[in-house]
Amino acid sequence: MRALSVLVPFALLATALPAYAGTISIEGRGEVRAAPDMATINSGVMTQGETAREALDANTAAMNELIAALKEAGIESRDIQTSGFSVNPNYVYSDDRDANGYTLPPKINGYQVANTVTVVVRDLADLGSILDKSVTVGANTVNGVTFSVADPSELLDEARKAAYAEAREKAELYAGVSGATLGDLESITEQQSFNTPQPYPMYARAEMAASADVPVEAGEMSFAISVNVSWELNNSAD
Repeated sequence: MRALSVLVPFALLATALPAYAGTISIEGRGEVRAAPDMATINSGVMTQGETAREALDANTAAMNELIAALKEAGIESRDIQTSGFSVNPNYVYSDDRDANGYTLPPKINGYQVANTVTVVVRDLADLGSILDKSVTVGANTVNGVTFSVADPSELLDEARKAAYAEAREKAELYAGVSGATLGDLESITEQQSFNTPQPYPMYARAEMAASADVPVEAGEMSFAISVNVSWELNNSAD
């Protein structure tokens, strides 16, 4: 009788639990859009000279003026970083040939020095004037403007909530039409994606020196989270 008293509760427990019917994995996606609150500019100076020294001296003077103008405009030192520096010869190619008919090698006709900095603008209201001042003091290359959000953590959390809600809604639908119910949560994996306004190139011209602030439009950014969620499936009770 003691053995029977042990087996009966387990038998009753087995009949009370829903039967395991497998698993279901569903993908959900959540997206939140927001206006950027900062921008990154890549700009600099390209100079030329008959010698490398001459080109470098001209470049150094122009870059010092550019960096000083950026700091006067309110850009902190931590937000200005050198991102590129190069010294290259300018080659002149000729169609002339030597006595054996071979093309003559190119000749060096001066040197070119390029120095670029990456600048973080934390107040977008100043972006247009900073671009204008940069060109005014000698920046003749602006390789692009990229917008971003300084702290997207809250936006990403909202996207996560929406992604999970979508995944669960679809999972409950599939479970219902298959005659099952969702059981315990098994796993969650996520993938982030960002859809930012694309950087656009700007090219300096001499007549821009006396122009008004450069017009810029920040638009909106998209912060998206994709999740793959798995649940156990239980057969519905008859």
